[in-house]
Amino acid sequence: MVTMRDVADRANVSIATVSFVINGTKPVAPETRTRIEAAIQELGYRRNVVARALASSRTHILALLHPDLDGRPNATAIQVVMSAAHGARERGYDLVLWPVNDDEQMSPLLAGGLVDGVLLMEVQIRDPRVDRLIASRLPFALIGRTENEDLPFVDIDFATTIGQAVEHLRPFGHRRIALVTQRTAAAEHAPGRIRRAESAYLDTMTALGVPPVIVAVESTSAGGREAALRLSEDFPEVTAVILVNEGASAGLVKGSRALGRAVPDDLSVITASTTAELGEMIEPSLTVMAAPAPQLGRLGAHALIDQLEGVQNTPPHTLIPCTLVPGQSVGPARIR
Repeated sequence: MVTMRDVADRANVSIATVSFVINGTKPVAPETRTRIEAAIQELGYRRNVVARALASSRTHILALLHPDLDGRPNATAIQVVMSAAHGARERGYDLVLWPVNDDEQMSPLLAGGLVDGVLLMEVQIRDPRVDRLIASRLPFALIGRTENEDLPFVDIDFATTIGQAVEHLRPFGHRRIALVTQRTAAAEHAPGRIRRAESAYLDTMTALGVPPVIVAVESTSAGGREAALRLSEDFPEVTAVILVNEGASAGLVKGSRALGRAVPDDLSVITASTTAELGEMIEPSLTVMAAPAPQLGRLGAHALIDQLEGVQNTPPHTLIPCTLVPGQSVGPARIR
């Protein structure tokens, strides 16, 4: 087994200097760091996580808690996970995924001393998992928000995002704009992003003096077709839709077309809190309010590590708006 001493000998430095580079505990001259990293690669050195944990009472491992999804995770969630892993690695930590659907599934993680801290994504407005984390006294940070905004979080700025989506539609003559969101079993356990998007939409419609239309469906292609049917039958006056339901995007476009409502000739569509790549995969290409997923994961990991290392005394409350990426799904409102 390759040891830290072997790396030190190859790089012609002390064992302590190798430790500083591996653990990120002290600054090392760039030339020296390069030699050490080259030696690590050449020798195939791997850290002994158990030994390091015993020596420091720290594992340098973070857990990212996410729902145990029955289907494939959406593209935005994957970007958040990957960026969180990269953000942790930048600071000398490893990230493990821990699927949980309720607070009871967290017991082995919280009781075993397996990790130094926890990142929680897909946060609910009233989230029993957060209550469990608070009680455990294990450091944590949220990617999303509960109704308690005093907790450490990074999240999408939905007020700005929805407002910008509406302002993009208005010059095209759109006044009756609907919001399509995700159906949830219980309002109190709804993802915070859904409730905040709905709240931002309602505030925007109130300010414009326009009656709101919110349609909640499953996050599937079938859910998108259901939304298209409900909009066509119950709200024919709607000329534009903002989607905060990534899985329903393609179904909404296809379902509208099947009902004789082409996008964008008869119905304009903006999908929010998703990836620009998703918009390109649908015909016509969708106008997207692209989620800041790479920033959310990385900043969430850094917020947690800052707690662990005493860098930040006050909890971070970071809001990042989505970015408008124009596609071909927005056009002039058809006069009815």
